[in-house]
Amino acid sequence: MALIVQKFGGSSVRDAERVRNVAGIITDTYKKGNQVVVVVSAQGDTTDDLIEKAREINPNPSKREMDMLLATGEQISISLLAMAIEHMGYPVVSLTGWQAGFHTDSSHSRARIKKIETERLHKELDKNHIVIVAGFQGISRYGDITTLGRGGSDTSAVALAAELKAELCQIYTDVDGVYTADPRIVKTARKLDEISFDEMLELATLGAQVLHNRSVEMAKKYNVNLEVVSSLERKPGTKVKEVVSMEKMLIRGVTRDNNVARIAVVGLPDKPGIAFRVFSLMSKYNINVDIILQSIGRDNTKDISFTVSEDNLEQAVAVLNDNLSALEAERIEVNDNVCKLSVVGAGMQTNAGVATKMFEALYEAGININMISTSEIKISVLIDEEDSDKALRVVHDAFIN
Repeated sequence: MALIVQKFGGSSVRDAERVRNVAGIITDTYKKGNQVVVVVSAQGDTTDDLIEKAREINPNPSKREMDMLLATGEQISISLLAMAIEHMGYPVVSLTGWQAGFHTDSSHSRARIKKIETERLHKELDKNHIVIVAGFQGISRYGDITTLGRGGSDTSAVALAAELKAELCQIYTDVDGVYTADPRIVKTARKLDEISFDEMLELATLGAQVLHNRSVEMAKKYNVNLEVVSSLERKPGTKVKEVVSMEKMLIRGVTRDNNVARIAVVGLPDKPGIAFRVFSLMSKYNINVDIILQSIGRDNTKDISFTVSEDNLEQAVAVLNDNLSALEAERIEVNDNVCKLSVVGAGMQTNAGVATKMFEALYEAGININMISTSEIKISVLIDEEDSDKALRVVHDAFIN
């Protein structure tokens, strides 16, 4: 008897028909003699609708009360799914995050899982129940409901798989696996049979929306057997694992992220410690910084440009403007019409000329590069947002035919 954790996203359970479809997938797995624990997200646009309802009442609600509200989305999903399975004649129980033993820190809206107490889960599994767990949520040591932030249900599923030592963790989505690029934009994109944890982590961090990066990080740490599968078609998906057969592919994927903005701190004094002062401010307010470019000093001044997510843009600019005199800077400039385009692949570690090939493809398409960032398995460039779709296609075609 194998223990399998299955996770279904909001689009997979958005209406009654899809809930019944998911119930069929779960019960088929159960009928094969497996123990099944299921993690479910809120239906369709439920979370966005709840956020809108909150804003109608209070434009700036506390994060604690938002967590209290948003956690109800998953509670609706788990109960409806349990009802569907119950109607099919199978033993099932639905549990909220805290009933399932998820204990988190007290950082509302972006909580981290501290531990999972599995006693209740094991009791239900011992009764041969299918267990449906609300993703994205837990409880703090103060007894408050918390949510894990964007992609939290993926993280909930992988954490359960690690804690329960599940043989397999399947992430069901509305696509049938991980592709070399977004197939909605790049028609020649190929589905990958397998991908390494490191490559998947880079793709997830750089804008691919199939898996959340925190869940991939956790899967790698605890060596969880992870698979991305379609909830709409019954066919093999993509396995995410430690070591993969590279299929002689230099690049595993090309992705883009439009949720970025470029900030330039202009006219800084050209002296030691200035970069530290700028980025210590970002760190103090938990603002993640990505690509960084520092100009060569001229006339005893220099400029520092960097990217942040658009979600953090307003706060980052406010912090810098509040400290403009302390930084001895002339002004802050912002450009939010940019896109980060990235190529990812472990194969590039041992192959020269990857950057040249990428830059050549962009040059031939008449696309200008604003900033560049590299690591062992990825190259990212900042380009104008209006060029993002075209850039994705030409770079993908340059590497993957």
